[in-house]
Amino acid sequence: MTDKATFGAGCFWGVEARFRELDGVTEAQVGYSGGHVDKPTYQQVCTDQTGHVEVVEVQFDAGRISYETLVREFFKLHDPTQVDRQGPDVGRQYRSVIFVHDDEQRAAAERVRAELDQGGTYRRPIATAVEPAATFWRAEEYHQQYLARRGGSCSIGG
Repeated sequence: MTDKATFGAGCFWGVEARFRELDGVTEAQVGYSGGHVDKPTYQQVCTDQTGHVEVVEVQFDAGRISYETLVREFFKLHDPTQVDRQGPDVGRQYRSVIFVHDDEQRAAAERVRAELDQGGTYRRPIATAVEPAATFWRAEEYHQQYLARRGGSCSIGG
């Protein structure tokens, strides 16, 4: 049985690649979530007018990796203190957000966020939002496993 987690942490290529490396992650795909347009395209999302965030939807085996571990990895792979940007990528589509699928996920995400925020891990307050999961729209095929197919990297840290 697999569970689902959805994260927005800037450029989705690098986020997807990192989650795919984790033991217990059975699938990761890039897409868009949190907006007000059905079936958005990359070009539409890039206008910053649809309200969508570039996200990675992660399927995972909770018997091999916990949701909390995924949340901790999410915080490690980007700068959660930046608002509406990650590195050179600017706009609401790059905001830091955890889309939660149930109350347990919400509790874990909020607990880890508070722990890191209060623990002095970052010099600025964490800006990551925790929001109810919205419809996930799978991104165009050329974005799926982009770094694995093309090589290279993407700025996912600040």
